[in-house]
Amino acid sequence: MNTSPDMDEQKNRHLPRRRMRRSVFILPSLFTVGNIFCGYYSILSTIQGNYIYASYAIGIAIILDMIDGRIARLMHSSTDFGLQLDSLADVISFGIAPSILVLFWGLSAVDPRLAWTATFTFTICGAMRLARFNIQAEELKHFVGLPIPAGGGTIAAIVQFFADPIAHPVGAYLMVAVVFFLAFLMISKIRYSSLKHLTLGRKSHLSILVIALLVALIFNYTRPTLLALALLYSGSGPVYRVYSMFRKKKPANELTLADSVQRD
Repeated sequence: MNTSPDMDEQKNRHLPRRRMRRSVFILPSLFTVGNIFCGYYSILSTIQGNYIYASYAIGIAIILDMIDGRIARLMHSSTDFGLQLDSLADVISFGIAPSILVLFWGLSAVDPRLAWTATFTFTICGAMRLARFNIQAEELKHFVGLPIPAGGGTIAAIVQFFADPIAHPVGAYLMVAVVFFLAFLMISKIRYSSLKHLTLGRKSHLSILVIALLVALIFNYTRPTLLALALLYSGSGPVYRVYSMFRKKKPANELTLADSVQRD
């Protein structure tokens, strides 16, 4: 059956739109593939003894992970396939790669069984953290548990800051404690602020100033700034949890004091 020229013209008009839609859905996945490559490169660099390059790769993976999620939300191109691919990428780049990095870089001076246990615990806790995140609501105002990119990023920031591998047993055992603590934070119910819906807001000039200062600090004092940012975010959850506990107890104490005053 022959088609009319008008129908052919309509089909030709819809072709660019379909291609654009496909490009919109593929674009976030390209950043996710870059995330996987960074995790793979980090593992290879660790095996070859290039620990700084391995930590840099994890840092780049964090940036790519933030970009692909942001693009998917802005373009409304989130899919179940993209979500699963992103989770697999996060397990590689922020679970397995940091575990191998810290195992080779910082845990060689302790009992190998303890080192393997600590790093495997970090990996499995990160995987469970991702599984819990995938079944939760998408529009969460807070993260429940330390996000796995922050956990892996903290290890990468520590490696970048100290650079030289840990040779003393005391330092190695301290690193074991850090790995276990980060693993606990990931599976805990401690709340962490979500940066998904972060916008400039009304005080945009102050936000831009803060961003500019952070960029300048990262450019001029890369290692200490990244370590400070990683530790601040990782520690913000427990600090806020303790603050909330004392805040809840305070009204009860004040009420008891008020009752005693009325009785007198």
